Amino acid sequence: QVQLVESGGGLVQPGGSLRLSCAASGFTFSNYAMSWYRQAPGKERELVATITSAGGSTNYADSVKGRFTISRDYAKNTVYLQMNSLKPEDTAVYYCNARRVRSITTLDYWGKGILVTVSS
Repeated sequence: QVQLVESGGGLVQPGGSLRLSCAASGFTFSNYAMSWYRQAPGKERELVATITSAGGSTNYADSVKGRFTISRDYAKNTVYLQMNSLKPEDTAVYYCNARRVRSITTLDYWGKGILVTVSS
């Protein structure tokens, strides 16, 4: 059974930091690119950051470049999102995603999401 379980969210003041974790199980973690998405109230879900299956490449939304860092630990089957210099506009539900593209098939798994609130 595939599971992606996010943790580490909560309330933080502007300028503060949080680290989100996503524990993966039920699939071969090293075969999947891992991403964080977020969805703010009244807005569409957007891609925040991606790390490739081998961990050699990362990509970030322009809005978080220089502030957020995605990483993965193969021993723990966990992906992280370190969020620094948080802004109120970072407030959203953050979702962990695992994706594998094979020929014409894309395998996509999602976590249930975790709320991050940036407010004074």
